[in-house]
Amino acid sequence: MTKTELSDKGQPGLVRAALFGLCPDCGAKTLFAEPIGFADQCDDCGLDYSAFNVGDGPAALLTMAIGALIITAAINLDIALRPPFWVHVVIWVPLTAILVFLSLRFAKGALLIAEHRNKAKEGQLADKDNDA
Repeated sequence: MTKTELSDKGQPGLVRAALFGLCPDCGAKTLFAEPIGFADQCDDCGLDYSAFNVGDGPAALLTMAIGALIITAAINLDIALRPPFWVHVVIWVPLTAILVFLSLRFAKGALLIAEHRNKAKEGQLADKDNDA
C-alpha cells in the first residue's frame, strides 16, 4: 500500500476501504459478514458497526441510477437491432441485478466509512431549554 492510498491516520482511503470491506478504524477486512450485510463489529479492534445508520439511501439511489442507464442501453439496442422481447429479458434483468448488487456493497461500505470518519451523528438541538 503506497502513502497516497492511506489517509492521514494510516487507514486506507475511502474508495479502497469500501471496495475491500476494510474497517474504518483499524483497516482489517471485517466490515462485511455477508455479501451486502455488515458484521456486528470489527473482530480486530471491536468497532461497533451496528451503531452506524446507513439505511436504504444507497439502495434507492443506485437502483434509480442503474435503472436509468439500463433503460437507455435497452432503448438503444432496440432501436439499432429490434431484437425480440425475450432477448431484452435475458440481457437486462441479470445485468441490472448484478450491477445493483455489486455497487450496493461498495456504496454501503463507503457511507459507513464516511460516517465514521466524519463522526456523523443524528441531529440534536444545541439547547433544548430555549424553545421560546
